[in-house]
Amino acid sequence: MGAPSSLIDFTCPTPRPRALDVRWIHGSPSAKHNTDPDIQVHAYDEHTFILRQNMAVDYEAPFLFLLFGNARAVLIDTGATASAEYFPLRQVVDELIESWLARHPRHGYQLLVLHTHPHGDHVAGDGQFTDRPDTTVIAADLATAWQYFGFAEHPDAAAKVDLGGRVLECLATPGHHEAAVTFYDPWTGFLLTGDTVYPGRLYIQDWQAFTRTIGRLIDFCDHRPVTHVLGCHIEMTRQPCVDYPVRTVYQPDEPPLQMTTGHLREIRAALQEVCDQLCDQPSRRASPLFVLCPDA
Repeated sequence: MGAPSSLIDFTCPTPRPRALDVRWIHGSPSAKHNTDPDIQVHAYDEHTFILRQNMAVDYEAPFLFLLFGNARAVLIDTGATASAEYFPLRQVVDELIESWLARHPRHGYQLLVLHTHPHGDHVAGDGQFTDRPDTTVIAADLATAWQYFGFAEHPDAAAKVDLGGRVLECLATPGHHEAAVTFYDPWTGFLLTGDTVYPGRLYIQDWQAFTRTIGRLIDFCDHRPVTHVLGCHIEMTRQPCVDYPVRTVYQPDEPPLQMTTGHLREIRAALQEVCDQLCDQPSRRASPLFVLCPDA
């Protein structure tokens, strides 16, 4: 590696929004006809990458996020498949890091692996990184993640993760899962919401906690410039209120991944309507770009 290059200034007053008019890989009519890469890589900018897993590898087709700072990169979530043969996540991440370091030489550059929550389709690839040099993998379970972020003592505080000038704000956002975390990146304006908010079925484990979380995210975004609200799946069709069935592996009519802070308010309004029904057992409720689903 060459001599270290100058530090990148990630402290611009407002994020520089870019369009996300991406045609994401969305499966094939049959696995034998699949020609998509195992992992699609989209460079949002020189320091920010969005990855999507191939539906032929796993129908969940989660999105992952790789963000670069001056001292280290962070990979948020590791996908739905453990096997490096079928899902070569480490190889792809290593190639992206190698390419970034060729342009921005650094000594002792680190990789941090964090998660939005501990469901299997977000942590399956962790094992590919456990023996990687200069790498720290923080497990996604409640005890480990909450200790790392400091949420055990201060659940309402915004934790900071410094990548070297690029400082993420991290919020405890339970409801979908008790250990769910949302990440805000001031450089891009991304709000990374995991499975809490995305164009699909919002499975709710704890309705009261989920409602508080949505309210907290709205308040948080009211004081920060948010360019895109990005979850980890697409499950809706472009037809309002209509989702693809569970385990669908071909979704040619997907809407965009990105949502807005306005959608947070739509979710809050839908939650309020459910609560106004005074029903002990909340039921499925479809809205144009999401579906509220009890997590039985």
